[in-house]
Amino acid sequence: RHQCDPLLISLFPYSSPVGPSFLSQGLLQEIKLQDEKLSGLELVCSRLKDVSRKPEGDLTQSLVQSTRERLGKVQERAGERGRSLEEARKLAKQVATNTSGWASMYFSCSSHRNEDIKQQLLLHKEFQKVLRSKRPVYEATLRSGRALREKGRLPEDGQMLDEVLGQLRERWEHICTRSTERQHKLEESLLFSGKFIDALQALMDWLYRAEPQLSEEMPVGGDRDIVNDLLDKHKVFQKELGKRASCMKTLKHSVRDLSRGGISTDSHWLQRQMEELGHRWDLVCQLSVSKQARLEAALRQAEEFHSLVSSFLESLGESERTLKYGVIPEEEQALQDCRRQQQVKCIVSLGQEILVACHPNSVITIKSWLNITKTRYQEVMSWAHQQGERIKSQIQSLATEREEVTRLIDWITAAEEALSLRDQDPLPEDMAALEELISHHAVRTLLSLAFRSFYPLTLSGLGRAGNTPTTFHSSILDQQTSQTRARYLRYNELPRGTYCKCRNISDLCFQLQEFAHFDFAVWRKRYMQWIGQMKSRILDVFRGIDRDQDGRISQREFMDSVLSSSEFGGGYMGLLGANEYFGSDYSLKAKGILEKVSWGGLYGPTGGK
Repeated sequence: RHQCDPLLISLFPYSSPVGPSFLSQGLLQEIKLQDEKLSGLELVCSRLKDVSRKPEGDLTQSLVQSTRERLGKVQERAGERGRSLEEARKLAKQVATNTSGWASMYFSCSSHRNEDIKQQLLLHKEFQKVLRSKRPVYEATLRSGRALREKGRLPEDGQMLDEVLGQLRERWEHICTRSTERQHKLEESLLFSGKFIDALQALMDWLYRAEPQLSEEMPVGGDRDIVNDLLDKHKVFQKELGKRASCMKTLKHSVRDLSRGGISTDSHWLQRQMEELGHRWDLVCQLSVSKQARLEAALRQAEEFHSLVSSFLESLGESERTLKYGVIPEEEQALQDCRRQQQVKCIVSLGQEILVACHPNSVITIKSWLNITKTRYQEVMSWAHQQGERIKSQIQSLATEREEVTRLIDWITAAEEALSLRDQDPLPEDMAALEELISHHAVRTLLSLAFRSFYPLTLSGLGRAGNTPTTFHSSILDQQTSQTRARYLRYNELPRGTYCKCRNISDLCFQLQEFAHFDFAVWRKRYMQWIGQMKSRILDVFRGIDRDQDGRISQREFMDSVLSSSEFGGGYMGLLGANEYFGSDYSLKAKGILEKVSWGGLYGPTGGK
């Protein structure tokens, strides 16, 4: 329509019927005059042909004839042009008649149309006010939905809430976009209808309303949700600003055309208004870019604040669980590390930065987060204080138990050295000395049992295992530290060595008692029974012992042959007694041994003596 308006205005003065073209009639009259002149030249040429020579007469005749042909062509084309001009005149008359009626109708209803556009623009502004009043409800609904989404436990509920919130967000953005587009179209319609002043004033009012919202003093900080909402609003504003750029450009061109044509007497006033509008436009664009940067910085700050608060509260929760239900570390060094870790957490929590400048809608949220953080910190600090007192008492208990363990280790070391020194001394062969040695080992056994009742308590204090005596040994090897296990193994070696030493002494004492009450007749009877069980002749047995067949058997050969058999239980001391009875010579005659062994009429199973 804005392209047709100048055309209608330009055609309106010529809407009356037009007459025949005077240019075509003048051309026809001139052609007629030239035709008359050419006819006179033809008469002169015919006279010259009669009086002149033939070549000159032919040349003159050919020139006049060619001129006649060219003039005929001109007359033919002039006739065609006249006919086309007549047709064009009739068509122009018809178009002028139709255009005149339509233009009169257009200009008669244009004033009513402009008033209708203004009314629609006012109604749309009222709708935008209502839409802006609904935005807090929309934002509160989104926050409630997100809070419900975070509290939900079932994945199906979370997915359904995400879909509902997404649909709500899409519909709201669609309504805002439609509202902006309609306002833009109405303002363009007002501009293209010729109401430049109204369109200029509408754009100026919009810039004045937008400027305070983009001011540097307007707070943009806050929690993550508020900053995201502010960023979404600013993106919508930037889209609207981009769409109004075309309206701004059209206004500049229209005012420039009006100023050049001098159509309006207020061209200078319009020029000043456009200069002010351009200044406001540039200022709003600069403020928009600045607010975009401030919003991005505020969003980064809000994300950092949210991550710090979340990680801090999570660490407080873990610390609280450790303080309430955790196990005390085994070693003193681990306890010291636990105390240092608690101190580091306290320092980190006190170092959290709080956002100072925030949006009014986010003040309550920020304060609530700060209150939650302080409350949780105080709770965990109270638990940490209790844990610190418990750790101090535990450290004192560990120090006491360490002294006891040190005394135990010293006693074990002294006992090991004493046992190693006594192992180097040979055992006495006197019965009284052996009995005294046995009583001494009995005293050591009682001391070992006393330390044995003390040592598990020490180990349980070091490891805090809390096991029953039935499961003590396996739990110590499985659960305690390497240092505690080494102490336990070292402790077990001491009573084991003492027991072995005492058993050796007891065996020696028994053998001495057996040697003191040795009866050769009893021993000989047992020996002959053993030979009988072997189902061999005694002579064959002694021949097997006398390998060199010299008729002599050494004491060692005789004792080794008897001791090598596990079935004969005479013992070492019995053999010593038998050797005393046989004689003290290094080598014995086999014949003499046979006589003493078989004395009393005992024979082997084969009847040989």
